[in-house]
Amino acid sequence: MSGLALLDYASVLVFALTGALVASRAQLDLVGFAFIACLTAVGGGTVRDLLLNRDPIFWVGQPDYILIAVGAAVLVFFTAHLVESRYNWLVWLDSFALSVAVAAGTGAALSLGQSGVIVVLMGISTGCLGGLMRDVVCNEVPLVLKQGELYVSCAFAGALTAVVANRLGFEELIALGACALICWALRAGSLLFGWQLPVYKSRPPRQ
Repeated sequence: MSGLALLDYASVLVFALTGALVASRAQLDLVGFAFIACLTAVGGGTVRDLLLNRDPIFWVGQPDYILIAVGAAVLVFFTAHLVESRYNWLVWLDSFALSVAVAAGTGAALSLGQSGVIVVLMGISTGCLGGLMRDVVCNEVPLVLKQGELYVSCAFAGALTAVVANRLGFEELIALGACALICWALRAGSLLFGWQLPVYKSRPPRQ
């Protein structure tokens, strides 16, 4: 199994767990759990593959991804009540899923010889869109847009790190590892220490 496939499997599993946790907060039934878990798990990768014209789309070529997501949904359906703070588990699992998915999307674009701009955009799309779909469908405030937290900027920094490392001649595994590490470190710093970018504040118009 290739390194890129392992990254896809890891991101699908962890994102599916986050989707199921959000489904538990919305008190959905088992089918709803499976739907949200699958949507979250493969949403970003599906957009990535459509934009890159990859045929077949990763989970169509390997249905195991869907089975993993459904399995994660079933697991959370029967165990979510044991978790003291599902939201804390959600944001931390999401941070890991974001990091792995950004690396997966970045690696997929690099393997196709795409330009640096496209590689970065594919990393961001893969990492952010599944979680955005999850939160919108479940009527949650999207983590990707939550004020005062780094999210898309973490994905951008991670993907950019991989592009720079690749241009400097580092091996793919090292470049993608650095991508995931930088992305997760920034996201974790935002959650733990309140790291954030300046936000827009309206001012009275000048006379």
